[in-house]
Amino acid sequence: MRKIIFLLTISILFSNINHAQKKAFTIADLYKIKSISMPVISENNSRMLFSITKYDLPKNKSNTDIYISNLNGKKLRKLTNSKSANYNPIWCNNKNGFYFVSYRSGSAQVYYLSLNGGEAEQITNFYPGVSSPKLSPNGKYLIFTAKVFPECGADENCNKKITEAMQNGPIQAHLADSLFVRHWTEYNDGKYSHIFLYDIQNKVYKDLTPGYYNSPTFAPGGSDDYEFSPDSKKIIFSSKRVNNPEASTNSDIWEVSIDGSNLKNLTKENTAYDGNAKFSPDGKFIAYLTQKISGYESDKWRLAILDVTGKKSTILTEKIDNNVGQFVWASNSKSLYFSIDEKGYNPILKVDIDTKKINYILKGKSLHGFTVTNDDKNIIYKFSFVHQPAEIGKYNLITKEDKQITAINKAFTDTVDVRKAEELWITGSEGKKIQVFLVKPHNFNPAKKYPFIINVHGGPQMQWRNSFRGDWQVYPGAGYVLAFPNPHGSTGFGKDFTRDISTGWDGNVYKDVMMVMDSLQNLPYVDKNRMGAMGWSYGGYFMNLLQARGNRFKCLASMMSIFDLKEFYLGTEELWFPNFDLNGPPWKNKELYKKQSPSNFINNFKTPTLIITGEKDYRIPYTHSLEYFTALQLKGIPSRLIIFKNDGHWPSYFHSMPLYYNAHLEWFHKYLGGAPAPWNSKEMVRNLIFN
Repeated sequence: MRKIIFLLTISILFSNINHAQKKAFTIADLYKIKSISMPVISENNSRMLFSITKYDLPKNKSNTDIYISNLNGKKLRKLTNSKSANYNPIWCNNKNGFYFVSYRSGSAQVYYLSLNGGEAEQITNFYPGVSSPKLSPNGKYLIFTAKVFPECGADENCNKKITEAMQNGPIQAHLADSLFVRHWTEYNDGKYSHIFLYDIQNKVYKDLTPGYYNSPTFAPGGSDDYEFSPDSKKIIFSSKRVNNPEASTNSDIWEVSIDGSNLKNLTKENTAYDGNAKFSPDGKFIAYLTQKISGYESDKWRLAILDVTGKKSTILTEKIDNNVGQFVWASNSKSLYFSIDEKGYNPILKVDIDTKKINYILKGKSLHGFTVTNDDKNIIYKFSFVHQPAEIGKYNLITKEDKQITAINKAFTDTVDVRKAEELWITGSEGKKIQVFLVKPHNFNPAKKYPFIINVHGGPQMQWRNSFRGDWQVYPGAGYVLAFPNPHGSTGFGKDFTRDISTGWDGNVYKDVMMVMDSLQNLPYVDKNRMGAMGWSYGGYFMNLLQARGNRFKCLASMMSIFDLKEFYLGTEELWFPNFDLNGPPWKNKELYKKQSPSNFINNFKTPTLIITGEKDYRIPYTHSLEYFTALQLKGIPSRLIIFKNDGHWPSYFHSMPLYYNAHLEWFHKYLGGAPAPWNSKEMVRNLIFN
């Protein structure tokens, strides 16, 4: 026994020595991490294609190239070598090459490259550019999306002529006769996303979804919610084709033949959201995600199947009380693999379509996508943890062996201290146990007192996961204890827990965070006199709510935040959200707006606050931040305002987030006493550091 204890002591000692040898995580280190895409598996299940993105922060450049490896991640080989981004690989039916998207011609186009080498061949040359291409099972066609003027369709000269006239004409204005006027970061000046079919042999483009609708349904950053049938004769796609789309979540699944005929709405009976449809391999069923409550964007996502006639729909996952995420058909078309949000993770489950029997397959992962080999022997998945940047894993469904198969960031994690999260459960409002992830600082010494930061998530209906994120490393690397809780309103803890926050933005969620703070401030290594808080979107609103209630924090950081609820209702674009979460417009619910709007409590303001927003944020217009900053300045409360000129609700990861992190470290250092920021934010804004 003494020998075992001695060996354990030696092991722990060497572990601490190795840990101490690693350097503290910095902002610059974040951009030394390589990003990997979800792999695409070859038809014979022997190889996989994926892209890797590398960043060069001092030169303000990034580059993405495509790689190949065998199914175990071995024999890794780079296939493209262009200064332009290369991504979205698609295995070609001849098995000797692949299609991919590249900007090497100046716009996003499809190229073909042989696995035997040689130069890439440009396949498409579509003026608006292509997005998310997919190859038909017979290898004859590509489908992709592009933003076009509906009156032009696939006529490239028409699209080009109108675009140039709008950009260079004597009058520069936006004109609207209905909502949406603008959406996320763009004004809706007559362009819509359409799905195009490209005949590879005959080099002909066809608009499969003409009209004044977005097809597929709009999603930030674009959508690939469309696919071919197994016989290559038709496609299915999502589209919202309703009156007043700004106030509706009623997206449907549509079907159309590849010649543009026989357009059908397959889910017209449901007035809530339907989308993400996928044909079964035998072509008899369509699996899709569906919601039941019209207008409620955070209603539980359920997995359903529909026979191809569109006459019978069956929900398979009603007894699962959390959101279904991604799903994949088994090769025999008799079952589906799917992931869910669950308590900060994304387990994979399997459901039998006849019996609805559900089994857990893989637990304890924070997933960024998965697929199943067509022999049903392996799940290939992309994952990360707080302490582990994204890599690829493989789970063998026969042997149950689970292992990481890529190590693109191993050299980085071997030299930089990427901190691990501890999972705590703290009693919150109504006796509910609230999940909290806690990250301790670099070179942590339990005998010391450390400044503390809590990060409240946005959404508000989402979950913090045990997954890698810059916030979880930059602040602990600078000497802070960091906590990120999942209070009422979070997903992953049942639909009732999620829905609790609707109309109650200052209710149980507020009590949860305060009770979490009551517990965490008593940790022996937390300095209760040096506590700060930060949040983004709803989390930013929560910071403003803390300000309104005379909060307990030394400083706040409020990003992309709501200051005045009435102005938010009239200024945001997706009106279905406040219609549900704030129970309608302010003139119909005056008391709720009055009680929950931080702008009504300016007399209580006293806490120094960093405010960050984007000028192109049409979700929460940047004027909220201007008004908040004005109120703080007029009251003489220390405050700083940063407006990202070219960004919306999510600042650019590469071009804006370095300043974002640096500004936070400056602010926290000033009021909480952690490590100083590496750069001067004013100089960064003046482009003296990053060009």
